[in-house]
Amino acid sequence: MISSVLPTYNRAPLSFVKGEGSWLIEADGRRFLDLGAGIAVNTLGHANPELAQTLKDQADTLWHVSNLYKIPAQEKLADMLVDLTFADTCFFTNSGTEAAELAIKMARKYWYTKGQPDKIEIITFDGCFHGRSTGAIAASGAEKMVKGFGPLMPGFVHLPYGDHDALMAAVSDKTAAIMIEPIQGEGGIRVVPDQCLKGLRDLCDEKGILLIFDEVQCGVARTGKLFAHEYAGVTPDIMMIAKGIGGGFPLGAVLATEEAASGMTAGTHGSTYGGNPLGCAIGAKVLEIVSNPVFLAEVNRKASLMRQKLEGLVAAHPDVFEGVRGQGLMLGLKCKIAPGDLVAKGYEAGVLTVPAADNVVRLLPALNISDEDISDAVARIDAAAKAL
Repeated sequence: MISSVLPTYNRAPLSFVKGEGSWLIEADGRRFLDLGAGIAVNTLGHANPELAQTLKDQADTLWHVSNLYKIPAQEKLADMLVDLTFADTCFFTNSGTEAAELAIKMARKYWYTKGQPDKIEIITFDGCFHGRSTGAIAASGAEKMVKGFGPLMPGFVHLPYGDHDALMAAVSDKTAAIMIEPIQGEGGIRVVPDQCLKGLRDLCDEKGILLIFDEVQCGVARTGKLFAHEYAGVTPDIMMIAKGIGGGFPLGAVLATEEAASGMTAGTHGSTYGGNPLGCAIGAKVLEIVSNPVFLAEVNRKASLMRQKLEGLVAAHPDVFEGVRGQGLMLGLKCKIAPGDLVAKGYEAGVLTVPAADNVVRLLPALNISDEDISDAVARIDAAAKAL
């Protein structure tokens, strides 16, 4: 008999009832150090008092009015994002998948309004993950994402990761945009080198096509800069964000230049819940905290501490680990064993991690994790590795 919850997840036998900072508490009272943070979502940990108070204050005032009207909290968050980034305008969504859908629409509509309706192709790369809607899985093209779901949305060109020659050969008169994650999350914490992001920007400028960055997982201070592409010193035309911007509340956005967004006029897109007062009030508080240079400096310091300890862990278990990869507090342990085995042993050791492709276990802690919890977490991973 099917469960009342559609069984599309392989869930761990854990039921958490409370969160405190970087810790989750199981129904039976066991405590787990959370290095997944809801898959890079709980930016400031569980039950953060500032976010909780912001939610309560907004909930006592106004929850939802729809986008038929102006929403001051939405305008405030949009102004903050525009001031802090390359963008001239924002559209708010409830998730990264929804942001991906709009990014695809925006790129194609741009060329349609420019009188070039045949420019519909978007180039993506092996290992990418842009969500699970029909458009987003078509962008990925991976068999595990698309098998069994019938005809896919056309217009995507899938290229090998890091193959420059294939990229140059793929650009054509039909190319509308290139879409890439500066750091692949689901793909195994693969960091796109700065020179490659610069090369993509140069190529897009030369060919007159749009550059889309997917920073749903790597954005919002996760890497020690507000957005990962800042390390390369380049900017996109369109960017998707979500996960961390809501600190646990469902919130996403598409950021764009005025030029890239020029085709998105009244009636071309919409969302019932996107940009609601609750989500935007929390998003503004998250952004206020994480954009502070002092906070970003602390993320980098903690990232260095954690990476140093993880390098020691790898050296101590050469039969289990191959290396450490990633940037900031978006880290991955490249394994010589099945990642799921380490994750499962981690449950026994009281630490939560997230598997990914390319034999990698992701470590995505709250950005305000304490030094003590970093040490404790690595010790627990060490115990899991010893058990293997």
